[in-house]
Amino acid sequence: MTFSYQQAASVAAAAQAAAGTDAKILAGGQSLLAAMKLGLAAPESLIDLSALSDLKGIKLDGGKLSIGAMSTHAAVAASTVVQQAIPALADLAGRIGDRQVRNRGTLGGSLANNDPAACYPAAVLALNATIHTDRRSIAADDFFKGMFETALGEGEIITSVSFPLPDKAGWQKFKQPASRFSIVGVFVAKTGGAARVAVTGAGAGVFRATSLEAALSSSWSQAATMGVIMSTDGLNSDLHGSPEYRAALIPVLAGRAVAAS
Repeated sequence: MTFSYQQAASVAAAAQAAAGTDAKILAGGQSLLAAMKLGLAAPESLIDLSALSDLKGIKLDGGKLSIGAMSTHAAVAASTVVQQAIPALADLAGRIGDRQVRNRGTLGGSLANNDPAACYPAAVLALNATIHTDRRSIAADDFFKGMFETALGEGEIITSVSFPLPDKAGWQKFKQPASRFSIVGVFVAKTGGAARVAVTGAGAGVFRATSLEAALSSSWSQAATMGVIMSTDGLNSDLHGSPEYRAALIPVLAGRAVAAS
């Protein structure tokens, strides 16, 4: 496999280099490089964003938590700003993959790749976050389109993500021991009287569990999740579990996430 490599000097330069070519944006590389090794991806060029300091950083901005796209999982987990503003998000970041993945993988890279079992998409969707790119801002409900698919256009680059601050939030996942990806992961968030619940690992992509949202909007309690029966429609069936198994796990994990919030 042959490809060219360049380290971008700016977001604009990266977007220009990626336009009209079979190029891939390289963030942390924890998914892309593995895919290239397996022959599942063969880009003509890699555009590396690692030198762009303006894509890093974590701060409270206008009552929202703003995280740069090139912030690593380890940086999010260790941030006192995240720990105080949205503790569940710091908890999630600290449980992604292993130490190497957490120190190389990035928020923006995870969202752009949109692996159906990735952790960050559940947090972004449940927290009703906004994904900012070099071209526009995209609501979480409009961003995730399916397995490895997003609303990003060709050469469009995620620059940051802004999270509204919830009243309560929690995260639980039942992980595959080797990869640490979620067999089922559930992120719950409560803001005012409304609850949002996002599920990863169970289907072809992250999705909102509206029946659990209704139950938790009526009563933010672990008990409220116990009577919810999840449909098996569209849920995965593989060596790790049947659709029925995953459907049974979702309300259990949602209840544990509420209890931990």
